[in-house]
Amino acid sequence: MKVVRLPGIHHDGNVVLVSGSLGHLLINAGTSWYQALQVERITGQLGKEKLDRILLTSRRFPVSGGAAHVSKAFDDVPVHIHSDGQAALETGDFFTTWANRYDSDMPSTRTEPLTEEDVFPMGVGEVLPVHLPGHTSDGMGFHLPHLSTLVVGALLPRADRPTRWDLPGGSLMDIISSFKRMKRLELTSIVPLQGPAIRGAQHVKDVLNRHLQFFEQAVANEGQPPSSWDRPASTAVWFTPRTPWPLDEQESV
Repeated sequence: MKVVRLPGIHHDGNVVLVSGSLGHLLINAGTSWYQALQVERITGQLGKEKLDRILLTSRRFPVSGGAAHVSKAFDDVPVHIHSDGQAALETGDFFTTWANRYDSDMPSTRTEPLTEEDVFPMGVGEVLPVHLPGHTSDGMGFHLPHLSTLVVGALLPRADRPTRWDLPGGSLMDIISSFKRMKRLELTSIVPLQGPAIRGAQHVKDVLNRHLQFFEQAVANEGQPPSSWDRPASTAVWFTPRTPWPLDEQESV
């Protein structure tokens, strides 16, 4: 199995191409802003091979906005999302997808439901969907067990950026449950919404614990982040700590 991360551009989340002897699938598609460029990047990786499907970590615009265009560019491959997110994508809902905060329309996107019972064999290894609600109820992660790797979206924006629960479909208590579940997977690598993968078993554990502690403190603070923190920008799906959290992962230019 080969895993290639196509770094997010501007507001885009990471796009991850997983390839094996049984085919190729894409995890997330970025916004609609750079969808033509995404197709070029994906084609450059695939060569003459074909893309089989697109898996989405949630309805949020930074990961789903380009899905309709990318699907069409590759012979209308199916787009999979948790059933809670299907209506938002198929109706082009610009509110719960958060596309309106980017002054963008949300492309109407045909989808197929995704559950934890789905298994995507790749030849050597497989991709397993994991329901991880909290940032939104349709949140999913994609586990590559033989690589001890999890690909997530807005649930973990970056090591130094805790996710928001005050957007449509968000739940602080679900975030806590999802982070505890991620810890139980005993991962050695997590691909977050933006930036390089978080690598190393102890480092992954430290990052998850830092975020989890913040969310548990927010529960004790009546469900609110610290009052000293700045209000997030309209396009941000994360909170920004007043005192920066550690960030070991730096995007190379």
